[in-house]
Amino acid sequence: MAMEPISIDKAKIIAKNTGLKPGRVKGTEGVQFTKGTNNRLDVISWEDFEAALKKRGLQIYASGSWMKIMKAKN
Repeated sequence: MAMEPISIDKAKIIAKNTGLKPGRVKGTEGVQFTKGTNNRLDVISWEDFEAALKKRGLQIYASGSWMKIMKAKN
């Protein structure tokens, strides 16, 4: 199955179903998904997560329930 870009709303559904939360790498602008147990990540709001994606030109891609954050394709 190929990785396809998905909306933030779709990402929220997948995250909820897989126990993931939006996170920011401490001391950086980096964002990723987390289960909330990694000491190097802070759980952030979905609004902050979406703003960080837009600011950095990133997009969420998914294949089934697996998600990855990559550079947005124009």
